[in-house]
Amino acid sequence: MQNSSFIQRQELTESNARSYPRKFPVALNKAHGSWVEDVEGNRYLDFLCGAGTLALGHNDQEINNAMIELITSGSPLHTLDLTTPTKDEFVQTLQSLLPGELKNNAKIQFCSPSGTDAVDAAIKLCKTATGRGTVIAFSGGYHGMGHGALSLTGNLGAKAPVQNLMGGVQFLPYPYSYRCPFGLGGEAGVKAACTYFERVLKDPESGITKPAAVILEAIQGEGGVIPAPVEFLQTVRRVTKELGIPLICDEIQCGIGRSGKFFAFEYADIVPDVILCSKAIGGSQPLAVVVYNKELDKWQPGAHAGTFRGNQLAMKAGTVLIKRVSQESFLEDVRRKGDYLRSRMEQLKNEVSIIGDIRGKGLMMGVEIVNPNGQKDALGSLPADGQLCAALQHECFENKLIMEKGGRGGSVMRCLCALTVTDEEIETMISIFSDAVRKIDAQVSSGQIGKIA
Repeated sequence: MQNSSFIQRQELTESNARSYPRKFPVALNKAHGSWVEDVEGNRYLDFLCGAGTLALGHNDQEINNAMIELITSGSPLHTLDLTTPTKDEFVQTLQSLLPGELKNNAKIQFCSPSGTDAVDAAIKLCKTATGRGTVIAFSGGYHGMGHGALSLTGNLGAKAPVQNLMGGVQFLPYPYSYRCPFGLGGEAGVKAACTYFERVLKDPESGITKPAAVILEAIQGEGGVIPAPVEFLQTVRRVTKELGIPLICDEIQCGIGRSGKFFAFEYADIVPDVILCSKAIGGSQPLAVVVYNKELDKWQPGAHAGTFRGNQLAMKAGTVLIKRVSQESFLEDVRRKGDYLRSRMEQLKNEVSIIGDIRGKGLMMGVEIVNPNGQKDALGSLPADGQLCAALQHECFENKLIMEKGGRGGSVMRCLCALTVTDEEIETMISIFSDAVRKIDAQVSSGQIGKIA
């Protein structure tokens, strides 16, 4: 079997909206842990892992055994929102890990099994509960590709072709030290973001009406792996609580252990009103849930539904995943591996000219690729370079490493590996990635690519 034959048929039969096959033209045949194998027998180290969905890697034995046990038990696999022992265990397990006042005051809404539907559900919930109609989101945020969720997403390329998205969305600046929206950077930039957020919401002449909700990611994913500073998250929580505005934390990508905490917002010791979970929460299977304070539970029966909100396999697998990932020893190991990986990337940054910034938490890391021949901005930051990043991604793929990119103009290489990745696999990744960076860097230096006339 040849990859090319599968790819050609895929091109003929699948939508033009397909994306990953354009970057990674392979037909996958086998997968285990952090490795995938194509139909030709080539093995790739997978640092994408279903865009972070596969927190325990491919075909984790404990998860597979749990799903096999469920399938062979005669239990129902599809139950709409009817309860089952499997669902009850999942709910009890998740609720036991909720922080602060949410632990004993939470309700859970199961959605259609995608993060974008969880976002839409949360917005509907908050609008219903508050009687208000607008939402505040943040530049660089990503909340999904559904019609409502897309309106809350910062990326203009995805939004431009789709007219008449949900109205009433106001975007505010999100702290991004390397490319500070206020042109300040560092602590001054963080304080400016905090001050601006508070004054906009409290100023009777700001022109921005009191919203039904504020939505944010504690670590922006698709926006370029940008962690929100603790001070900013604490300010947003304090102000929204003072004004009676529900705070939605989108933990769809940064949550469930990826940051080294079970929820990424825990770094700031805050408790949101609404938590969105998908991707990893289903233990490799499709699942999405909205966890929220019961004071918001004002909507009526059937107000949000979805045929596949009763995915029992996902709940069974998700329970296994939650119990393992929530262990402090597991999370400590994620932090350890993430710290080591970032330290090695920092070393690499000092040796080459095309890396502008390294950032992230746990095993959610971003490497921003820049044009070293470009003009620096007022902060001394070089321009982002999506073309160089694409060349780097391709070079990694040619050497059997799969990584996704994102950020402004697709200029950030992103680590979304399995949380169970071994130290040896991290060393393999570092070796392949470093060689690829040095090769692209040398080509830039010699003028082969990225040369500015």
